[in-house]
Amino acid sequence: MANSRGGFSNRLGFILAAAGSAVGLGNIWKFPFEVRDGGGAAFVVMYLGFCFILCTPVMATEIAIGRHTSKDPVGAFRKLGHKKWSFIGIMGVIAGMLILSFYNVVAGWTLGFAIEMFQGNFEVGSNFGSFVADWKTTGAYATAFMLATAFIVSNGVSAGIEKASKILMPTLLVMVLGLMLYALSLPGSAEGLYYYLVPNFSAITMETVYGALGQAFFSLSLGMGTLLTYGSYISKKENIITSSAFITIADVGIAFIGGLMMFSFLGFVAHEQNSSIMDFKGGAGMIFMLLPGSFSSLGPVLGSIIGGVFFVLLSFAALTSTVSLLEVPVAFVVDEMKVERKKAVWGVAAIIFAIGMPSLMSAGGVEFFTEIHFMDWVENIASNTMLPLGGFLISIYGAYVWKKKNLYAEIAEGNPNFKYTLLAKYMEFALKYLCPVILGSITIVTIFDKFLGIDLLGLVIGQ
Repeated sequence: MANSRGGFSNRLGFILAAAGSAVGLGNIWKFPFEVRDGGGAAFVVMYLGFCFILCTPVMATEIAIGRHTSKDPVGAFRKLGHKKWSFIGIMGVIAGMLILSFYNVVAGWTLGFAIEMFQGNFEVGSNFGSFVADWKTTGAYATAFMLATAFIVSNGVSAGIEKASKILMPTLLVMVLGLMLYALSLPGSAEGLYYYLVPNFSAITMETVYGALGQAFFSLSLGMGTLLTYGSYISKKENIITSSAFITIADVGIAFIGGLMMFSFLGFVAHEQNSSIMDFKGGAGMIFMLLPGSFSSLGPVLGSIIGGVFFVLLSFAALTSTVSLLEVPVAFVVDEMKVERKKAVWGVAAIIFAIGMPSLMSAGGVEFFTEIHFMDWVENIASNTMLPLGGFLISIYGAYVWKKKNLYAEIAEGNPNFKYTLLAKYMEFALKYLCPVILGSITIVTIFDKFLGIDLLGLVIGQ
């Protein structure tokens, strides 16, 4: 796509970059403890279903808006003649910046753990609290991560994002498959696989359904303009529907394989500790705290190699997402403020890093930020609230403002027979009714729960 903004050179580049935006720490770091807290395999089944049933229509709409306008998330709505709706794009830009501000901190932890593991420091997991509290050291790792992210984005769409994605995504897949196969051979892995793969549907609650919906939306990077931005860089010849399907398959595929790897490792840890997966606690810190010590039983050399590669895998997964998170505000600054790309990249990266400093210090480094749980607070605003709200608004906009005629005309550019398919009828139903109701409900429940302290879901179902 030849324009001054740059573009992806081919379909593969777009799919790998877009899949990279979806595939990240959410698939490998967050997914296991969400599955653990959500009841295991039943959560996995619902998550996989929601990704295709609920998320794909929103994804296709985002990409279509971006391609039709060749604009950033804010400029897209203005170009379509709906200036008042540009607040969706503004909210998306803000959400992306906030998410990257704390995501970069966690990415720094993964890089630091990789270095510690390669050095044979198997005690770093048991010292997780003191490790993350040392915000100057973890800040150095986070700085390195932000510099790598900015360097990739500064090189442009084709030479930067696309080129990096063509290296990072295959490498990520090879590493996760290799580690999965190794983890499956470990004693105790069967227990982890049983919990992960054998569903107990009687254990499903509304909280499980709610959690699976939230994880599906988070893992696919919807609602914050990432795929709208990437859509603005693709050719009219691209088939938006099949591209959306490939992106979703890549995301859920790596999440599923990552789950096989993680729960095999967790089963191994349970075996080593003569305990059960159900005994594991720790939430977001679970992976960091549990796995490093268990690698020591593999021997000082093999253990440090496997442990180091595991956390390099997490770092690679993080980098594919941090790149896309940075591109959204950069595209806004380039398009709307007419700033040269390299200046925009480094300026925006510096601002986001500064915004993330309180999150960096909130893991025990500075008492004030730790006591108010600053990182959790930012995550609740950006990830848990803004993303489903953004998806809700995108579905409303696509169905009732831009309308089916225009949306389907754009999709038809690369898929002439789309409007005659059953998928087109389903997408109309999903955007008009299913997505608004479900995503709107998630947003309301989250606001009541996270900010007002009211378990609205429990009140509704009588728990």
